[in-house]
Amino acid sequence: MDIYSSLLEAIEQEYAPVRSLKEGARGSVSVVRHRKSGRRYVFRHFSGSGEVYRKLLTVLCPHLPQIYEVGIQDANVAVLEEYVQGDTLAYLLQGGLLPPEEARRITKELCQGLWVLHSMGAVHRDIKPENVILRGSEAVLIDFDASRLYKDESDGDTRILGTTGYAAPEQYGITQSDQRADIYSLGVLLNIMITGEHPSKKLASGRIGQIVQRCTMTAPKQRYQTVLALMERL
Repeated sequence: MDIYSSLLEAIEQEYAPVRSLKEGARGSVSVVRHRKSGRRYVFRHFSGSGEVYRKLLTVLCPHLPQIYEVGIQDANVAVLEEYVQGDTLAYLLQGGLLPPEEARRITKELCQGLWVLHSMGAVHRDIKPENVILRGSEAVLIDFDASRLYKDESDGDTRILGTTGYAAPEQYGITQSDQRADIYSLGVLLNIMITGEHPSKKLASGRIGQIVQRCTMTAPKQRYQTVLALMERL
């Protein structure tokens, strides 16, 4: 039996459903509990590419969830991953905006997680408050369903994915998205943590506003070129 089929069978027999996190046209995300250990996990089952999840199988980073199993069959992907305990940034922002220092710290931690992703040639492509969990004070970037590996021979993304307002212009089919698309999204996220608005409507003041402005330039070559350069500026 292949990994995909055995993982689906294990989920059905060895795990109990806890709650659904997301259900959509592309698939579902749920929390499951291992019947013997009582430990909770996240189970993803969707149509798309699982190549980034497969790359993450060997990665340990405090700002990314641990990936335990990945099964791929044709365009169907099944993933068992760490259940990150905490609140999403989207939930926390409902209670009010963040102080600039806190927003800066969270952005730097997300840069650390993205450095790992980018180093393996992957682009997240869907950075937004719903995909950031605060585990205590630690920021964890989740959900790689829209992620892809950068391919030198490609002129564009194979599938247009991302969230309106956060996605970089090139994610809409202009050219292939690379790590600078994530830098664009990080800039939008940083601005929203501080002002509650997209930078096109209300830009953060001072030095952080200047950083946001550079992150969100329309042309990728005018942005910070790596998350390390962004971290240094922060």
